[in-house]
Amino acid sequence: MAKRKVGPFEVEPIGLGCMNVSHAYAAPPPRDYSIRLLNEALDAGYDFMDTAALYGLGKNEELLAEAIGHRRDEYVLASKCGLVIGPEGRKIDSSPEATRQVCEDSLRRLNTDMIDVYYLHRWDKTTPVEEAAGGLARLIEEGKVRSIGLSECSADTLRKAHSVYPIAAVQSEYSLWTRNPEIAVLDACRELGVAFVAFSPVARGFLTDTPPDVTALYEKDIRRPMPRFSEDNWPKNLALLDEYFAEADSVGCTPAQLALAWLLAQGEDIIPIPGTTSIEHMKENLAARDVTLSPGTVARLDTIINQDTVHGPRYPAKVQPEIDTEEFA
Repeated sequence: MAKRKVGPFEVEPIGLGCMNVSHAYAAPPPRDYSIRLLNEALDAGYDFMDTAALYGLGKNEELLAEAIGHRRDEYVLASKCGLVIGPEGRKIDSSPEATRQVCEDSLRRLNTDMIDVYYLHRWDKTTPVEEAAGGLARLIEEGKVRSIGLSECSADTLRKAHSVYPIAAVQSEYSLWTRNPEIAVLDACRELGVAFVAFSPVARGFLTDTPPDVTALYEKDIRRPMPRFSEDNWPKNLALLDEYFAEADSVGCTPAQLALAWLLAQGEDIIPIPGTTSIEHMKENLAARDVTLSPGTVARLDTIINQDTVHGPRYPAKVQPEIDTEEFA
């Protein structure tokens, strides 16, 4: 499968989300194993590595520097600013002053002089997005960043930011069970020539051959408060998997590969970035590049799992105000 464009870069159709090896779903794997996983990812062909200042409170960036910093010329490096953890807890700050400080801290942790794709992780909705984009653009002018992006933004926010400086990529959740980008922002990306980077492309582990046991999630697992994993909604969502697994069997691929192949089939401007703590799964995910779906399979998948068949919203009510993406009624 041909490479896909992200701003000035061309990358493999599937990138690696690095968050999982530092936090989010399960206890992080041993450091030596994580270092091995990141190196084997490059050996396997991954060339787009995604991290953020928030992941592990900077530990994920430090891990990348230790593990693959010596191979810096082999991959496009993406990181994010705008979400910080301070004495008062988690805070969203899109001001140019804050993003500059986070960027400089990230460069130090990553032990590099340049971040290739630098996203605003969240927009604080108080700083005008044009001002926030201008702050990111100045980081390009200063040689700290090569291109800029937005995460979890609406089409309107994207257009406003793009009017200040060209946006290379939008990163948002997109999968069979999260279709929000299809409301408006995906069309806006195509109108403006912006790549779409899809995080959680296998639905936070749902679209795999081992969906999580919600009764035994890790104590710090970020899925615990998410409504789709609740005691009421989870059994209803699991009921969707019998038909989904049958489609994977018919295609001759794993459920995770089917989810990734569906995303790749949505357009050549979409780049999924699955994350994992398993070397085996990391290689399995990349092999989804070789899975071709017929129009009939794509249509059946669209019918089985979509915004009307999935039970529960993406985020709990207290988190939803932080998100700028369009929402289904």
